[in-house]
Amino acid sequence: MTTTAASKSEVAYEWLRSRITGHMFSPGYRLVLGSIAEDLKMSVVPVREAIRRLEAEGLVTFERNVGARVTLVDESEYAHTMQTLGLVEGCATALSAPLLDEDALEEAARINERMAQMLDHLDAHAFTELNRQFHSVLFEPCPNPHLLDLVHRGWSRLSAIRDTTFASIPGRAQHSVEEHTEILDLIRAGADPLEIELAARNHRWRTMDAFLDALHTRSAQTTGEIS
Repeated sequence: MTTTAASKSEVAYEWLRSRITGHMFSPGYRLVLGSIAEDLKMSVVPVREAIRRLEAEGLVTFERNVGARVTLVDESEYAHTMQTLGLVEGCATALSAPLLDEDALEEAARINERMAQMLDHLDAHAFTELNRQFHSVLFEPCPNPHLLDLVHRGWSRLSAIRDTTFASIPGRAQHSVEEHTEILDLIRAGADPLEIELAARNHRWRTMDAFLDALHTRSAQTTGEIS
């Protein structure tokens, strides 16, 4: 690719990725190359290259006789990722707890307060980003680099498989904020590391359970299995 073509491909990639991760293009949304190229005032060649990159990241899938679509949530992959992340992030949070000073705990509390202020008018994308920041404050000081790497991989995988949790189950947001407060209280109180680990793990798994329940309910409604 020429430098100009590569630059246009990067523009198309960033444009598409921001709309997918920001949920403007929801799971299943069809990506029409010609329309996208027209919107971006470029040929379809850099758009096609951008979509190939997004496919490699798992954000886009190709269907025969249909074309490119925003990837649907893979239920089993989501469940496996959340189960694993609950384990490693819970442990990382427990190991970080003794290293978290008052400034860090106050930062986490401020982030959680911002999340609480969004509950009446939920912006799922912004809420999800604040949620990531909150947990990052608590697990980043983990002294075990291998464990921390697993946590980072888990969060990256969630992004790649279209984690739309709070957009799908906005009612979970209130419980998430409350559970954040409980975790902070345990850390401030110098609770047993296992208690902190279980609180962080169960927090992750409750989100997983709520999302999967909502997914099953929507699926049953679509197929007419329930009224």
